Amino acid sequence: MNLPNKLTILRMIMIPFVLLFMLPIPFMKETFAGWNIFIADWGMFVAMILFSLASLTDMLDGKIARSRNIVTNLGKFLDPIADKMLVISVLIALVQTGRVHAVVTIIIILREFMVTGIRLLASDHGIVIAASNIGKAKTVTQMIAIIWLMSEPILIKLLGSVNNAATAITWIGNIAVLIAVVMTLVSGWDYLKKNLSFLKT
Repeated sequence: MNLPNKLTILRMIMIPFVLLFMLPIPFMKETFAGWNIFIADWGMFVAMILFSLASLTDMLDGKIARSRNIVTNLGKFLDPIADKMLVISVLIALVQTGRVHAVVTIIIILREFMVTGIRLLASDHGIVIAASNIGKAKTVTQMIAIIWLMSEPILIKLLGSVNNAATAITWIGNIAVLIAVVMTLVSGWDYLKKNLSFLKT
């Protein structure tokens, strides 16, 4: 297995560790009280760092694959799946924390179901569809929005004494999420339009 594909798999492996620091342990709360206090204070910051590193592998695997001319069908298949797993897992966790509305996550999940369905139809014709530029841009906007949302607690801690800082930080997060949702819808439409032929066969 080549290096880009190893980085893609590493991105998948990092998902449970990101979630571990995002969410308190719900059972045996007395046993894990110290851990849950740490999660409440600093967990999201640690999760943000891990998510940022995982997102960085998304940029690196494609760049290395292209520079070394080792783009493979496995890589084309795994890369977008790893992105979906990472983004959707963290968004669901953010819904549980109350920071993201469930509708946002539903829109993103439905778009990914549609894209995955078309990819399956294409695979029946022996075609592996790689992520398009607009699809990659969609992923970048989603990751930037998530990184900002995960950074909000520490930013509010650092800047909370500044007038209206918390409100401004939250609004920036809301705008970032809105941009990510718009890019999700636009990229989904673009993907559907370009691959409509697979739905007619």
